[in-house]
Amino acid sequence: MKRFFGVSNNQPAPTLDEATKRIDNRMGQMDEKINKLNQELLAYDKQIKATRPGPAQNAIKQKAIRVLQQKKMYERQRDQMASTSFNMEQTKFATESMRDTITTVSAMKQGAKDMKAQLKHIKIEDVDDMQDEMQDLLDYNNEIQESLGRAYQTPDTLDESELEAELMSMGEELELEASMPSYLMTPSVPTTDPHQSSVDEYGLPVSQEASQQVV
Repeated sequence: MKRFFGVSNNQPAPTLDEATKRIDNRMGQMDEKINKLNQELLAYDKQIKATRPGPAQNAIKQKAIRVLQQKKMYERQRDQMASTSFNMEQTKFATESMRDTITTVSAMKQGAKDMKAQLKHIKIEDVDDMQDEMQDLLDYNNEIQESLGRAYQTPDTLDESELEAELMSMGEELELEASMPSYLMTPSVPTTDPHQSSVDEYGLPVSQEASQQVV
């Protein structure tokens, strides 16, 4: 039965990275073969230039032509593999971009779900009421500060003209006192005690009767 239907192959398919790496390795091998053929063509070119025209030169030319054909075949294969590798790189980039897009969309969906769950605990009416209340409190505080910073007015019985006249007269009195002689000013209060007993020339206290006899 196995000869007719074969054996099932459960090996996983190669990834884009593996396939790209494999093609790049083959391209490297092609480049080595092409370089080797270039060396042979250089050698044949020298031989052709060093050989006179004739059967020998023609034989060398035929060999050089076969090598050149082989080189052209390898170059076409290398170009095809380069195109395949480029397409695989583009496919890899597109696949990674799709994966990133799926991840981004999934994260955004989860974020939207979380926002909906959080918004259930918040009402716009409550926010507006809180803002209005805060504004009222700030306005009330400003009124209090303005009231505290208000200057007190003088009583209505005091006239500013009368206060100004009194201030002028006070200034004249101060100037007059400054220019008045000291002996015309009010005598100062004595600093000594009149009842204090007098002392003699040696600093000893003298009785009041003795001081009267001395006088």
